[in-house]
Amino acid sequence: MTSPLYDATSVSPVSPALQGLSLRQQVERVLDTALPTAGSALAQTESSQVPPSRDELVEPIQRINEVMRHYGVQFELGEEASRIVTRIVDRESGDVIRQIPAEEVLRVAERLGEVSGRLLSLEA
Repeated sequence: MTSPLYDATSVSPVSPALQGLSLRQQVERVLDTALPTAGSALAQTESSQVPPSRDELVEPIQRINEVMRHYGVQFELGEEASRIVTRIVDRESGDVIRQIPAEEVLRVAERLGEVSGRLLSLEA
């Protein structure tokens, strides 16, 4: 029995431009259009080692989610732009099968950030 997560033949492509492409090709096409090109503001930001802002990541993440939604994969920005949460979701029920990083890890990271912020304020 095939799993809906692995059976790419049971879904229709998101747009006509992606018809006939494998999942890998679809993802590459979306990433090519979602990621910055040389000379763009986001590419210049990356080259200067400044991480992109949350607003700069929203549209690319949405575009990737449009393609991946059919395969039960979702990406979400965390509270900080530096955290992207990946979820594998049952397409029929909508239940989360797996989340990376796990909720517990996110809570620990948040707590560590709070503690380190307090320590830095005490040193100053």
